Amino acid sequence: MTDKCYAAIDLGTNSCRLLICNQEGRELCKQSVSTRLGEGLYKDMKFTPEAMERALKCFFEFRQIMDKYNIVKLRAIATAGCRMAKNSADFLKKVYDESRIRLEVIDAYEEARLNLKGALTHVEGRTPYVIVYDLGGGSTEITLAGNTQNPQILHTVSIPWGARNASEAFGLVEYKDENAARLRQEIGAYVADFVRKSALDNYRDQVCLVATSSTPLRLASMIHHFPAYDRDKADGLRFSTAEADAAINRIFHMSRAEMADDPFIGDKRSYIFIAGCEIFKAVYDGLGVPEITASLKSAKDGIVAELIESDRKNGQVNAVGEGNYRTA
Repeated sequence: MTDKCYAAIDLGTNSCRLLICNQEGRELCKQSVSTRLGEGLYKDMKFTPEAMERALKCFFEFRQIMDKYNIVKLRAIATAGCRMAKNSADFLKKVYDESRIRLEVIDAYEEARLNLKGALTHVEGRTPYVIVYDLGGGSTEITLAGNTQNPQILHTVSIPWGARNASEAFGLVEYKDENAARLRQEIGAYVADFVRKSALDNYRDQVCLVATSSTPLRLASMIHHFPAYDRDKADGLRFSTAEADAAINRIFHMSRAEMADDPFIGDKRSYIFIAGCEIFKAVYDGLGVPEITASLKSAKDGIVAELIESDRKNGQVNAVGEGNYRTA
């Protein structure tokens, strides 16, 4: 009998991810495509035709992949870029028309909740509480929650800056002291507010930090002396903030061309990596944590887990059809 499969798509401002698992939760297919949907978004708050075309091609390819599996449920989400773009509705319609995939634009709280659900895989039970930190292309989410199977969110914040839009807005394709200082000050204010409102000081000895997204996985690959960036091998690895400081300081002294040739960064990431590292460091400095766990598990993993849990609870599986695609 063909496995019943569950799929999740997570469209961010810089990348689009697909995950397909069977009913036992075993991973069958995982894809990540650099669509750079948010490239040029900051100027007019509109997706450019070129960026939309890259994303549409990605969704068409994801549809071709999904058609090879017996997918019984799919949830496809879009995050900060689609929350901000003035032409988001037009883009969502194009995605559906060309791929028959309905994208659900989720709010920042739901994004944080799903990232929490996925990221806890590596640290569940390690400490009573957890901070999950997701640095995206268009926003950054920080969440304090109980470290349990069904975690309660104690406080969360969505910072409206990610690697893609901050690189464009602050002119940080290459490191510039003045520009970096402005971004650092901006992020630092949000983090200080999070620390105060979450009463983080009350949890200092009972909390661990999990960082999702490409940036911590690339830093983990550097710190653990891999030959090149390996997101799967880096998944779940720990490193100290002192080790992160040393790696980031080296990156800040690199030109865009040097980053493009670097085995841990590469050409596409080289345009946004300085801003990503500046945000990443500003957050962990503001939180005052000594160690970070890098996680490839994020919202897509949380979605698939919930789809499987829902069907087990209900004792039924629905066939894939238009009605199973949540509408934005």
